[in-house]
Amino acid sequence: MRIATWNVNSVRQRVEALVSYLHEVQPDVLCLQELKCQEEQFPRMEVEAAGYNVAIHGQKSYNGVAILSKAPMEIAVGLPGDESDAQSRYIEAVIPWGATVLRVGCLYLPNGNPLGTDKYAYKLAWMDRLIAHAKKLLAHEERLVLCGDYNVIPDARDVYDPEAWLSDALYAPPTRAKFRELQALGFTEALRATTDVAKLYTFWDYQAGCWPKNNGLRIDHLLLSPPAADRLESVTIDRDLRGKDKPSDHVAIRVDLKD
Repeated sequence: MRIATWNVNSVRQRVEALVSYLHEVQPDVLCLQELKCQEEQFPRMEVEAAGYNVAIHGQKSYNGVAILSKAPMEIAVGLPGDESDAQSRYIEAVIPWGATVLRVGCLYLPNGNPLGTDKYAYKLAWMDRLIAHAKKLLAHEERLVLCGDYNVIPDARDVYDPEAWLSDALYAPPTRAKFRELQALGFTEALRATTDVAKLYTFWDYQAGCWPKNNGLRIDHLLLSPPAADRLESVTIDRDLRGKDKPSDHVAIRVDLKD
């Protein structure tokens, strides 16, 4: 079972890249973030022609998440805990996997900048809601993957200049503490279960030559429940996506789980 996540940064601008990725990599499940479109604007025809079922939680001009799956899905939309939250940042699917199921949560966690503002308070509150929901999901003892753009730099190894990012919402101590709290529920962070190597990034800003200088961040993550972590075979960052024509500022990262 191959599960990938990619902040596509406007899916309508990346249709060709998305379809190419589906054909070349053949993920069983692909989670997308930052669609920046409503459901009717999503390139459903092209994705379905590539062999995928589509579940979308869109929003005009901002946010938006989707799950693409070769198998049929049962879908739940929105992160529980705040009925007033109008931002489209979470979608969940239950997907058949042999005699059992895979549950996938696709998330686009708030950026939260600048610190000390309502935006940062929203980020931390969203993380609290995610922790509460994840705790309930873990109680099912299913193969569960929570993946997406977390907008969290977990460790100094995951950013090109740690000192410069200490006052940023992605790397501020309270942010990292919330991420550790989530992991401590029983999740395995897929990449760090397979390697301790530094400078493995999933995001390079469009500005200041970040890509050629390799001034990147690792902010896209896959967290695995114990039954999923037991089946972990490999983790791959599809770094070459960033060097292609009209790229997203993020690249895909994926796991292979044993059947």
